[in-house]
Parts: sequence; structure tokens; C-alpha cells
Amino acid sequence: MKRCRYEHSGTGWWFAGICALALLGSCANMATPNGGPYDETPPKFLRSTPVRHATRYEGRKIEIFFDELIQIERPSENVIITPPQTNLPVVRAVGKKVRVELKDTLKPDVTYTIDFTNSIADNNEKNVLENFTFAFSTGDVIDSLEVAGIVLNAENLEPMPDILVGLHRNLADSAFTTEPFFRTSKTNERGRFVIRNVAEGSYRLYALNDANRDYRFDQPGEEIAFHDSVIVPRFEFATRQDTVWKDSLTVDTVRTVGYTHFLPDDVTLRLFRETFQRQYMLRPERTQPHLFALKFNAPVDTLPEVTLLNGDPVEENWYLTQLLDGNTAINYWIADSTVWQRDTLLLQVAYLKSDSLNIPRPQTDTVRLTMRRQPAAATGRRRSKKNEPEPVEYLLPQLRPGGSADLADTMALVFTEPAPDFAKEHLLLELQQDTLWTPVDFTFRQDSADILKYCIERTWQYEENYRLTIDSARIFSLYGKWNNLFQSTFRFKSKDEYGHLYIHIEGVTGAAFVELLNGNDAPVRKAPVERGGALFMNLRPEKYYARIVLDTNGNGVWDTGNYAEGTQPEEVFYSSRLYEMRANFEVEETWNVLSVPVTSQKPAEITKNKPKDVTKQKRNYKEEGRSQSGSSGGFGGMGGLGGGSLGF
Repeated sequence: MKRCRYEHSGTGWWFAGICALALLGSCANMATPNGGPYDETPPKFLRSTPVRHATRYEGRKIEIFFDELIQIERPSENVIITPPQTNLPVVRAVGKKVRVELKDTLKPDVTYTIDFTNSIADNNEKNVLENFTFAFSTGDVIDSLEVAGIVLNAENLEPMPDILVGLHRNLADSAFTTEPFFRTSKTNERGRFVIRNVAEGSYRLYALNDANRDYRFDQPGEEIAFHDSVIVPRFEFATRQDTVWKDSLTVDTVRTVGYTHFLPDDVTLRLFRETFQRQYMLRPERTQPHLFALKFNAPVDTLPEVTLLNGDPVEENWYLTQLLDGNTAINYWIADSTVWQRDTLLLQVAYLKSDSLNIPRPQTDTVRLTMRRQPAAATGRRRSKKNEPEPVEYLLPQLRPGGSADLADTMALVFTEPAPDFAKEHLLLELQQDTLWTPVDFTFRQDSADILKYCIERTWQYEENYRLTIDSARIFSLYGKWNNLFQSTFRFKSKDEYGHLYIHIEGVTGAAFVELLNGNDAPVRKAPVERGGALFMNLRPEKYYARIVLDTNGNGVWDTGNYAEGTQPEEVFYSSRLYEMRANFEVEETWNVLSVPVTSQKPAEITKNKPKDVTKQKRNYKEEGRSQSGSSGGFGGMGGLGGGSLGF
């Protein structure tokens, strides 16, 4: 032990106090007790009432005991009981046990399975007991067969978690829509499922994103999947390699062990939503005196008929329509000044609305739209002085895209208001040749859906510079605004700024198209498969992924399925590789679409439904103890005094 010397003087007691502090700091490391190793193991099953795999059980209460205090996370969502229960059971944690109370009358000669998925964890460290199930039978035997597989999103191959997967003994197509599942399970975070304790026989297999929790497909908006073939569960005896470890780094022995292999264990279900949405109108809006909008919850196939009720328009065609947001919104530009100058419009709107049976029926609503005029001060406009002319509000066209353009871009002029008399003759397009600007011809058309957009088309070439000019007062909007002098230049990139990609496609017959995707799994380019390949010219130097759609109807888009018609969604496959394009490079690749199982094709970098860590990560309690000891100063921050001798 360290000793401190000091002079016996009037200040001796003061030095004695300092030495005492030093002794405390140097002789005792005052760390916070860490309580020993942390609990890193999940709860262990001890016993149950009834016993596991009990037969001839007639009670409706089950108690399962564990070796420590436990908790159950969201039991109503995570605990799956099969056969499905009409009345919700009570599932709760009570100290070291789980208590399950079934409310339905038990069926005779049936194996019941309680699948806790990953909902059970210990109460302190939240270590999860993964895939714990409990089974008993009301008959003489426990059914033990299994059916396993994976559920993927049909359009993008995302693994789909928390989807009900069920078996029907009734092989009729109507069973899926009229009866609850006979046996069921739920997919985990990887989209995988195991339906346990299945009896011998033939079954139909389905997946369902069950919106109303009735275990049947009775809501048109529910996502579904169905297997085309009848499922016949079976098993075979097989062997596999089992590794015994001495420690975390050293292998002790590798043994060949036998096990029961349940089949099928690789069923792939492709989840889709049928093309159906309830059709109804949302709240109409009038954002400007001469503009009102009708909005719908789903795309409209037929434009609503609008009739003015408070007065007769002077012009027969008193409005122009503009479709927006994928045909879910319609702008009505009022062309008749006697109409748009009114503060209140009373309209009759005739459209299609879904009835209680989800059938579109003619619907007529009366709509009142009021436009309150704001004073000049409220609008932020400066009041003009006497005899000072009002500032001119010009019609402002915008060229999209401007500046540096890609050859694949569509050049377009976009206006803020309709300009119904705008024509090709109002434009001057010039090509720069050396230092001179030479007028050139082009194709001009109005966009079929957007009346404010006009497309300018020509066979563009690399490195060409163009200038687009519109003289002032050549274009007039529907509301009397005219354009100021407009001039904009744009240039197409050079050939060596692009990359080019050709993909040989193997394993596909029939119509198909390939989409290049960005890092967000969103399509950026599309090309048909022609003569065994897909060609992508003039790609920006970026990273791309690829998927192919087997376009069975040849319409150039992915189509969903239809259960009533027995139609599966069009098949989609992903390339498991990354295509990194560089400027001035030509890349040629071969893609065998079927060489990798569809369940493993989608690259992890663009997979959104990534599984989380189920088991709690191990904690380094030794390091935590050191950290606590190093940070404990004690005595108001004077712990540093114990680091060594005071040097007296």
C-alpha cells in the first residue's frame, strides 16, 4: 500500500486529507458492479398442461411453463392457431408460463397447432425463442406432415412477411372465397412459411393478406396467391452433415445424421392484388377562378360529364380537360369567361361509382364550388400608383428538359395555362453549324393526356446544339395572357458520355421485355426482347439492375392475376448481378433467366424487405465493466487524483 509523508505542522491535517483521497483513488478501482455475465439464451421449455403432442385432449386451456419470466409480443397478431378460431382465443404471459384459452368448441379427431412464431422472449434481455410451436390432438394421433415454402411479391419478388398461408381440404375453387382455411401459418420476415401438423391427403394451397381476419378471400382489395397444382404432403428419410464444434473456431467432428425430410418444402407463391379498386369521387376543388379539379381514389376510364346548373354557358364547349396523376385527377379549365367570373358554380357531375357489390354504377352528384375573391393587400400585390399601368403577367413557356439533354429524352414545351391556338408555325428551331444557326424541320404535337404540354420531335444526334425561339405576342392563353420573347438553347451529349448495354437472354421463349432498374428498384429504361436479346443504347454512367417480364399478352406492361379466371400474374425474374455502366463503354452480357432459383434472384442491395436480427445481439459485459470503471471519477470529479502519487 502506498504511504504519504508530510511534515507535522499546522497544515498537516490538510495534507492528510489529500493523501486519503489519493489512497482511495489508487488502491480501489471504483467501478460499477456489472452483475456478472448477461443472459444471452432464450427461455427454455420445461413442461406443459396438457403435455406436448397429447392425444384425446378435450380441454380448452393450455399452460406452457418456461425456466424464466417471459413476455409475448402482440399475441393477437403473432400467435397463429390452426385450425383457425372463429372466436379470438386469449393468449397471455403469466410469470414463467403462457396461458392459452380457446373459445371455440374443439373439433373431434383434429390436431391443433399453436404457432408462437417469434413472439416469446425472456422478460429482461428480450432473448427471442424462435419458431416455438405447441401441438395436441383431440383424436388418437398427432398429424405430423409439413408444407413449406416462400411468398414473394409477384411484381418485384420482394419477400412478403406476415402473410397468412393456408391449406384447404375442399379442392373446389370456391373454398378460398367461402370457407376459412383448414390449416394455416404465417410468413416470417424472410417471407418463408411452414404449415405444421398436416394430415395425409390432398390440399389446395393459398396465401392471403387477410384484411378482415376471417381466413378467406372475400375482399377485392386483399392480396392473394394460389398454387396451380394440388398439394400432397409426404416425407422421406434422408441424411445430412452435422458439425460438432469444440469452440467457436474449432471443429470437433462432422457426423452424418438421419432426419425426416418433409415435402414439399420449396413451394413458391406469388402474391398479387387483382385489378380492382372501389371507384368514388373525392372532394372537388376550385383553386383558381378559371380552374376546378375533380379527384378520384382510382384511375377513371371515362371522363365525368359536367353540367352547369346555375346558368347557361355562352360557349357550347365551355371547359377543357387535363388528366393528371395517373388519371386519378382531372383539371377543368373553364373557357367561358361568363362562367369562370362567377363566385359560385353549381355543377352536376355524372360519373361511375362502385356500389355495395363493387360494381361500377352511374352516379350523379351536385357540387357547389365557391371562389372567394381576396383583396389586393391579401394577395401580396403592391397597389399601383395613380396612372401607373398594371404590370403585365406573361404566359411563360418552359422547355423540358433544358440545357444538357439525353437522346432518349422527349423535348417538350409546357405552359401554365391552356394555349389552344399554339401551332408549329409559332416556333423556330435552329441547329448550330459552326458559328451559324440554321433553321431545321421538326415534328410538333400536343400531348394526348396533358393539354399544357407540346412535344418537339426530331432525329437528334450526338453533340448537336439547338436554339428554340418564340417571338413575343405569338402565343395567347385561354385567358388572354401572351408570351414575351422566349429563347432557349439545349445540347445533346456526346457519344463518349454514354455507355451501351446488350443482354443476351437465355431460357425465355415468347414475348418479354427487360427493365433496367436504379438503386431504388425503380425502372429507368425498358427494351423488348428481340432476336434473343435486349439492347439499351445511350445509358448514363451509373449502376443498374435488371428484371424481365414474360409479357404473355404482348401489351408491354406487367399484368396482375385474376383468381376467378384462374389467371396467374405475369412472371417476373431478376438478374442477380449488377450492371455498372461506364462512359464510352459497350457491354455485352449473357443472362440465363432460370439459372438461379427465383427465390434467390433479387439482389440484396435493392431488396426492401430485409429481415431484422431476431436474436438479441450479444453484449460485451467485460468491456462495459471497463467503460464504467474508466468513467467513474467519484468525489465530484476528483477521481484523477488516484492515478498515481501526488509527488510530495
